[in-house]
Amino acid sequence: MHVPDVSVVVIVYNDAERLPTAVRSVLDQTLRGVEVVIVDDCSKDRSYEVAQELEAANPGRVRAFRLPENSGGCGAPRNHGIKQATGTYVMFLDSDDVLERNACRNMLAAAERTGSDLVSGMCVRVHLDNRWGKTTEWYPWIYARTRTLESITEYPDLLVYDTLSTNKCYRRSFLLEQGLEFPVGIHYEDLLFSAQAYVAARRITLIPNHVYYWNVVEKAAAKSISNRRHEIANFVHRMEIHRRVDELLAAKGHTAIKTAKDAKFLKHDLVLHLRDLPLLSDAYRQEFARLANGYLAGIDPEAYEHVTHLQAICAYLLGKEDWKNLLAAADAMTNKGRLSSPLAERDGRIYWCAGHLDDAEGRRILDVTDQGFHTTPLPSLILGNRLTSYEDDGRGKVTLSGAVVNPLGRIAEDAELSATLEFRARRQIGVRSFSFPVATVRHAGDTIEWSATADVGGTVRPLGIIDAVWDVRLKLKAGGDRMTTRVSVGGVDLESAARLRVRPRLTRLVSDRFEPEMTKKGNLSYVLTAEGPAAVRTQSLISSAMHGKAAGVVKRSLRRALKARRNIGSGEQKVKVYHEVFSKLPVKKGTVVFESHMGKQYSDSPKAIYEELVRQNAPFEAIWSYAGAKPTGFPEGATLVKRWSWQYLRALAQAEYWVDNQGFPLALSKRPGTTYIQTWHGSALKRMGFHEPRTKAQGKPAQDRFQAAVNRFDHFLIRSEHDVRTLAKGFRLRDEVLLRTGYPRNDALVEAHRTEADSGERVRGPLAAELGIDPDKRVLLYAPTFRANADGAVEGFEFPFDVEEFADRLGDRVTLLVRTHYLNSVSLPPSVAGRVIDVSRHHDITPLLALADGLITDYSSVMFDYAVLDRPMIFFAYDYEKYATDIRGTYFDLLDKAPGPVVATADELMQAVAAFDEADAKYAEARRRFLAEFGEYDRGDAARQIVEKFFTRSGK
Repeated sequence: MHVPDVSVVVIVYNDAERLPTAVRSVLDQTLRGVEVVIVDDCSKDRSYEVAQELEAANPGRVRAFRLPENSGGCGAPRNHGIKQATGTYVMFLDSDDVLERNACRNMLAAAERTGSDLVSGMCVRVHLDNRWGKTTEWYPWIYARTRTLESITEYPDLLVYDTLSTNKCYRRSFLLEQGLEFPVGIHYEDLLFSAQAYVAARRITLIPNHVYYWNVVEKAAAKSISNRRHEIANFVHRMEIHRRVDELLAAKGHTAIKTAKDAKFLKHDLVLHLRDLPLLSDAYRQEFARLANGYLAGIDPEAYEHVTHLQAICAYLLGKEDWKNLLAAADAMTNKGRLSSPLAERDGRIYWCAGHLDDAEGRRILDVTDQGFHTTPLPSLILGNRLTSYEDDGRGKVTLSGAVVNPLGRIAEDAELSATLEFRARRQIGVRSFSFPVATVRHAGDTIEWSATADVGGTVRPLGIIDAVWDVRLKLKAGGDRMTTRVSVGGVDLESAARLRVRPRLTRLVSDRFEPEMTKKGNLSYVLTAEGPAAVRTQSLISSAMHGKAAGVVKRSLRRALKARRNIGSGEQKVKVYHEVFSKLPVKKGTVVFESHMGKQYSDSPKAIYEELVRQNAPFEAIWSYAGAKPTGFPEGATLVKRWSWQYLRALAQAEYWVDNQGFPLALSKRPGTTYIQTWHGSALKRMGFHEPRTKAQGKPAQDRFQAAVNRFDHFLIRSEHDVRTLAKGFRLRDEVLLRTGYPRNDALVEAHRTEADSGERVRGPLAAELGIDPDKRVLLYAPTFRANADGAVEGFEFPFDVEEFADRLGDRVTLLVRTHYLNSVSLPPSVAGRVIDVSRHHDITPLLALADGLITDYSSVMFDYAVLDRPMIFFAYDYEKYATDIRGTYFDLLDKAPGPVVATADELMQAVAAFDEADAKYAEARRRFLAEFGEYDRGDAARQIVEKFFTRSGK
């Protein structure tokens, strides 16, 4: 008998409807030598009958089995499947998911090529109830490239993060020899099974291919086991599994893996449960604290160094069972950027709360001075606003009371207070909001208390169907400051709250009530629903129609009607209108759409080109895009359009020229009559485009979309042949697209260098006076690049050196300007005022470069621009090995080519700054070589070349 290459164990429980789709995804594999082993966990529906029908229809390829009683989990049916499997390799599939078509072929090929016991590929979460077809890759950075490990100790992150059992292919003999089985009678069985497999495997191979599609329904009526976090048994199981994994790692001596796993527990597992605590009983909290604190006692202290300040604060406060301050911290962690605690100040330091400051560990963890809450302007803070009471009259009126955090009493007691309560449709169809005056607003110590009665039924008129969800916001005015806050539910019970009567404008036949609801982030919202006889009857009729003979026709008609209403103003609809309507309008000659860093700034080479156009009085109409609520710092003579607005889309569709430095939206095609001038935003140290392993690992459709986006570039500016070998090759650009002009943004730097060389003196100009810089001090600019975490998300900025120590040691001679990457922000302690200055809010870095006597950076492309000035540079490469060897890699070794000292510690940095003049002379020749290699085309006339080539009559 022929032995299958792969046995796919498909487990099912009460899922007769979806089982055939899962099995079909196995039978349709491009690898033919695959068998399906269906194990039914004693379902109450027709699941086993459907399994038998699939077996009968596919003899020799499908076998069906049934457990005698339900096991209550995934472990028992999977274990039975392992016993019944006959293939050389085994995979697992849940009945509500599917395999990627080439999964078995790709994993088998990797296993046979490397001799691995375990092959793992990328899982993709498919959000079935997302109208955009949203998908998210499961820890894609792990699968950026093919790699083979001789031991899990070579890559601990694999065990720590990818705990799934279903995106893997196991050698069956390996499972049997090691006696590997899933635990039975306990949830989270994947965590333990995967850990055991990783530790036992003699060789592991990772492949960058998609292999498993995990179908997710966020709003499912019946929550999955792992999502039923309000059940204490759920947490009991999680803790038990973690203890077993810890025991396994301890037995094998894998202490480094244990530390990494502890950090993930603090960042992920604990956070999941903390979010639900505000609505759970005291008894639950006490039992939760007992279980969690027993486990936290064994956490490696080093793990706390790898979590965010809020995650560490939550773990600490949980240990103290300080529920008041813990719930505030959990709310802030769930709602990014929200300040939900009144804070405390002691000896010039700012703390999350006033308690526990007599404990040295408490002071260390609760210290949030560097977060800048005390210096950030009040309107820029997102203040916590907790609901304290909720009352309704059973008809249409509701009385809400709440408390807004007043951090450090920054809203002064003599500040005049007023507020309005706003109900706003989440999906905006025109202006859909209604406001109510807040009758009571008053100071109450650490908070601002408020209370308002809203006649929702008599005032709020939703359209109906289209605007089904409404959020509640409080708009607070305190003196001259205006703040808008979301209203969080806090501990208020909404279960017994009545539905409010409303009168939708479109029809009351489908909905006639507002039901209060808590969002996933714990905030108050209202959802349109049905309660009146007519509405309930209509919904019942619709439901019956969905299951009648004409169900197909009714479903299609209803979907079309709902989709048309739902998509008004959506991204998908906007892209469609852009291509089908706006792109049919005539191109407007002389119109130029400018954009810098996706609308975040008025800066860089687009700014330089725009200003050259103005200087030459060229005939053109300028349109600048901006991101965010209000544009600041943009030129008054230009038309401003908000990115992704209808005006923005129409401007792009009709523009004769596009000019930007990063990329207009990838979904928007460029018309033949539009010329796209891509200035880009810096020469490359890190690998880019198709040189990136992550891009290489994408499927062909994704690569084709990326290629189509860069193919829109009609012209691409470069400043050296290094750009030709790196950026141009990485984006697969044709040579005729390249413009060897240099960067327009650097024209000012070239001119500054020439002026200084001719006159023999450096003129600092008005910016120095604006910043209040002492003319007798040297000015250094610290401009680091951003850092991304393991998930690829941008990390918050933290100084890699003690900025107060820097100011104390060098502040009498040096003024340090700090310019973070535009994706980051910085907060400086008050003690360094005047000696260290945050200049991150300046849109354009070019004037800052011209002002600085020297540059301190790490790997930022600003190094290539600053080289034009022939001034000293210091490279603070404290994490160079990690940065240079991550999955993207670099085009060259910075240590070999750096035109200045490369330092790795804070002390070395300060020594290098102290020896600034010595380094200036020592590295003069290295700077000249660096500029010759990376800035050969920066001659000071890039903007003029562009304007004369494209925008003047002689050029055209």
